[in-house]
Amino acid sequence: MPRHFEATPNGDGLRIGIALARFNRAVTDPLLAGALEALVHHGVADDAIDVATVPGAFELPLCAQRLAMAGRYDALVCLGAVVRGETPHFAYVAAEAARGIAEVARRHDLPVAFGVLTTDTLEQALARAGGARGNKGYEAAVTALEMVQVLRLLQRC
Repeated sequence: MPRHFEATPNGDGLRIGIALARFNRAVTDPLLAGALEALVHHGVADDAIDVATVPGAFELPLCAQRLAMAGRYDALVCLGAVVRGETPHFAYVAAEAARGIAEVARRHDLPVAFGVLTTDTLEQALARAGGARGNKGYEAAVTALEMVQVLRLLQRC
């Protein structure tokens, strides 16, 4: 019978870093509120959460890398919003944010949750930042906590 590794999100004793993009603040502030709510709900102490704010989603990977290099976080959560416009700018920013954040996770062997919305409209982004589609910031924080626990299980096998 195969072994199955699955964990539930548990933040007891964990230290979490959040990289937050300021651009589209009407979207990113609710994402942050959702992430903080999730972390505290799952047992992360308020004083064990650090938030670093950067200008936009393009800057998130570098910020995440610095947080990872500090060696003091059990997981990171990256939050941002890239809304499609009339130029190709959207594609470059969204792709580099995703690529860079994934690279940080692999390079530092650290859970780094991707809470960057990439939507066609501001209305779609707001719906995913506490509106009708839930709060993707909350979901990203829960993902980070779950990944810490799954990786701990895998380390023991």
